[in-house]
Amino acid sequence: MRAAPTILHLDMDAFYASAEQAAKPSLRGKPVVVGGLGMRGVVATASYEARRLGVHSAMPMAQARRLAPNAAYLVPRFSLYRTVSDQVMELLGRLSPLVEPLSLDEAFVDLEAGGVADDSASARAIGVELRTVIRAVTGLSGSVGLAGSKMLAKIASEEAKPDGLMLIEPGTERELLAPMSVRILPGVGPATGDHLRRAGMTVVNDLAEAGEAELVRLLGKAHGVALHRMAQGYDDRPVVAERDAKSVSVEDTFDVDLHDRVRVRTEVERLADRCVGRLRGAGRSGRTVVLKVRRYDFSTLTRSETLRGPTDDPTVVREAAARLLEAVDTTGGVRLLGVGVTGLADYTQEDLFAQAAEAEHAAEEATESGTAPEAPEAAARETRESEERTAARRWSAGHDVRHEVHGHGWVQGSGVGRVTVRFEEPWTPPGRVRTFRIDDPQLQPADPLPLVREPADYSSWPASRPKSRSGAAGPADGAESSP
Repeated sequence: MRAAPTILHLDMDAFYASAEQAAKPSLRGKPVVVGGLGMRGVVATASYEARRLGVHSAMPMAQARRLAPNAAYLVPRFSLYRTVSDQVMELLGRLSPLVEPLSLDEAFVDLEAGGVADDSASARAIGVELRTVIRAVTGLSGSVGLAGSKMLAKIASEEAKPDGLMLIEPGTERELLAPMSVRILPGVGPATGDHLRRAGMTVVNDLAEAGEAELVRLLGKAHGVALHRMAQGYDDRPVVAERDAKSVSVEDTFDVDLHDRVRVRTEVERLADRCVGRLRGAGRSGRTVVLKVRRYDFSTLTRSETLRGPTDDPTVVREAAARLLEAVDTTGGVRLLGVGVTGLADYTQEDLFAQAAEAEHAAEEATESGTAPEAPEAAARETRESEERTAARRWSAGHDVRHEVHGHGWVQGSGVGRVTVRFEEPWTPPGRVRTFRIDDPQLQPADPLPLVREPADYSSWPASRPKSRSGAAGPADGAESSP
């Protein structure tokens, strides 16, 4: 535990939904829900306007639509979110070499390690500046928590939401935590919270007064000891800069169970390509391909195949996933499919590229020689289904488009061979809505626009390091560091 609140936790406010509102002037101040839009989709993020109607993350989309029937429902645009996240993480990296990202929109920062704060005043000043700079660069707001530990900094940022800053002075932790729900502590989920409630413990002070022995009796040694320490405000975990991903994966839940084996394989191959796209985006390769299949009865099967060496070749991953699928019984229907790669590395095994090329060449020869004929009816059905899936993905609600005449816009919805587009940009007034045929040659998918047209120049931020309480230079210049 530190003697100064020099651990900062940043959490962007309703990140996905706020980014969509910033990009779409017509949605500002209105309820927005981002997530899977199918019958089995779930909410990824809801704007604060939607949250006031009862919508929250991880809620089934069908329930969200009942609570907020007039909200805007959008498919995520991860390319935009990653771009904004990169901007935010770059700003955090200027404050310290110790930045621990938890997700696209959340991170811890060790301000002491960066020499930019050594007491409450300098930490608060950096927190205020950071929020101002993030809004100027990205157009979005974030909440900041400052404390002497990671646990308390995260609690502080949650209490500061939305668009606020909270600093917890070292020494006040116990008093602050005492009246809070036990669910505020890390590791206390619904099941543990219910177990504690039945034992008469509902707030953090109950845990502190119960004593370590009682919590060990209720929860086991490891969990009981840790929870008792946290209830007293103790958390000595350091900010760790490297959080190396152990796997990359993608999955889709389908609105209607898939029964056609050809369709199932097509979806597996599509997921394999998406997985490799993420793998390459992270500059990694992987050695083990994993297939996940959730069947009609909710039973979930996983199969894996370890290659001779790491690869980032889409053909290799597709073929491995297809081989794994052959060993899975999909009779009765499939509701979810996933493809992942584990055993990540920073290089690829060259001979696998040759192996993939040989496999592709063999497949082409088999097709040209007619050794893999396909029934005309099945081929026609697959073509129609492929066109429908392509149209659905091409014109996803909320995604960007560009029209040769009307300019940049976003999809409000599509169906029955039509797509409705609202033409506006982040820096324009709310725009007009027009409808086109889905095959209109003048309408094409587009990349997201930046949320801020001309961001202010903060290339020299932060300008200088603080002075310590004694008037000497900050910790990096010789002042004693807290443990």
